[in-house]
Amino acid sequence: MTRKEIQKVTEEVYNKVINHYGESKHHHHFPYIAIEDTPYSDEDVPKDLYGEYCSMLNEVTLYWKNIPSLEVLIRTLVHEYQHYLQSPSWMKRYYNMGYGYSDHPYEVAAFNEEENWKNFI
Repeated sequence: MTRKEIQKVTEEVYNKVINHYGESKHHHHFPYIAIEDTPYSDEDVPKDLYGEYCSMLNEVTLYWKNIPSLEVLIRTLVHEYQHYLQSPSWMKRYYNMGYGYSDHPYEVAAFNEEENWKNFI
């Protein structure tokens, strides 16, 4: 997908995501969306890093060069929006308790919610 396609789809889908899931009790406004190339040099780019949520900035960043399809884009928006809804202190607390990315309760919940991606087409 091109950056322009991702921008257009994001504008359409993001409002559906907001309307479906509502506002977080942990933040005072909906997260900003940033569309970036990549946070790494080209040779270090993990190809499965599609996006991330930063609770300090309340921002979802989409790495458009890694997003190959509409499905991946929508799954990423749904996944990262789940992190906006979740408690930032518990996100950190779970990691401190020894959970890793693959078994972290918030990550598991976000991955499970991705299965609803077709609701936002």
